[in-house]
Amino acid sequence: MGGGLGDIEEVLAAGRRLARAGHRVVLYRRPDHPLPRSVDGPWEWPADLERRSRIVRRSPVALTVAPAWGISAGPGSEGPFGRAGPWEAEASDVERAYGTDRTIHASLEEFARTLPVHRETWERLREGGVPAREIPSAARRARAAREDEAFRKAFERFRRFDRPNVLHLFATLRRDRAFSREFPAAVQTGPLWPGRPPAKRLRRRRPSRREWVWYASPASAEAIAPEVVGGLARTEPPVHLYVRSPRAWSATFPRDRVEVDSGVLPPSAWRRRFERAELRIVTGSRTLLEAIELGGPFLYFNGVLGAGRRRRRHRPEKITALLAVGRERGVPPPLLRDLSDFARGRRVRTVVARAAVGAGGWARFPRRIAPIDFEPPFDDAGRVLEDVARELARRGAGAAEVVRRIRDGSKG
Repeated sequence: MGGGLGDIEEVLAAGRRLARAGHRVVLYRRPDHPLPRSVDGPWEWPADLERRSRIVRRSPVALTVAPAWGISAGPGSEGPFGRAGPWEAEASDVERAYGTDRTIHASLEEFARTLPVHRETWERLREGGVPAREIPSAARRARAAREDEAFRKAFERFRRFDRPNVLHLFATLRRDRAFSREFPAAVQTGPLWPGRPPAKRLRRRRPSRREWVWYASPASAEAIAPEVVGGLARTEPPVHLYVRSPRAWSATFPRDRVEVDSGVLPPSAWRRRFERAELRIVTGSRTLLEAIELGGPFLYFNGVLGAGRRRRRHRPEKITALLAVGRERGVPPPLLRDLSDFARGRRVRTVVARAAVGAGGWARFPRRIAPIDFEPPFDDAGRVLEDVARELARRGAGAAEVVRRIRDGSKG
């Protein structure tokens, strides 16, 4: 686990899935190593989680789970950026206790970031502020300077694709075959779902009031908030907007219509509010997947950088993947345009007003958005983890062989 909240929740989602499958789930941290920022929660921990400061072997094999294992738990190396990950000592302890051939490290890589190297170069330039009209020539210069090759080598090195007992899971909504060809050690899967109850169980009782919920973690969320509130100003019955933010906002809004909460919220209270919302405004990957899993309308905003003509989306690969799947699944084009524009911070007031009254395809928001181009079990990252744990336990050894078979199977 690192310090990012999404990373923590994703690891816990894996733990909950493995716990439900009957596996013993342990949070192991050396006694002289404090937990990284935010790891202590409050979180929805897996059932029967054991916290340990020393390893207690009760099985012949072990499976560790970490975000981007090569960065968060991988060993150090010589050269620039060669420092070991903050969980390297714990990962090494597990491997020494169980043996390399009886240990698999599951590495949860960033959701929907499955770009071939040439597209990664374009995205790096765009995110860095290069104007769109200049990106083609800048990308050509980057290739001529062998930056593409430098990126490929660094990606392979720091993700630790050379480790045969590390299973690199790249969850996404649609498999990218070019990415698989460039990085054959990467295993693309469908999402690691949060495991929340479906929305149809929640809609049997009519809500006493209309409420939208916004997980507003990007700093730029506050900049578009007046437009969001303006889009809801004339809704009847009125819509109450509940904003959960990691920081206090300086902007003020009518208290009877808008509530900004920057305090600590118990997971159960947040989950109830999130599930009962008429519409959810989400960010990153975890709340996006929660919204997709629950069903019902949502908007996505992961923040923007810059201003004026240089204004650009921050890390847009999640919404890009969602829109691509939506087009193939036949989602109404006006609805896709609204989702895209809101993610860019454009037409915010208009999009919010249309969503509030169900105009332009909002009344037909898809109930289910399923990943594309995956065969079971690779359509579900949680199922892959279950299969890996079961196969390693059945064999009692052969971690590298289990990982190799999963890698080969994912290419089909």
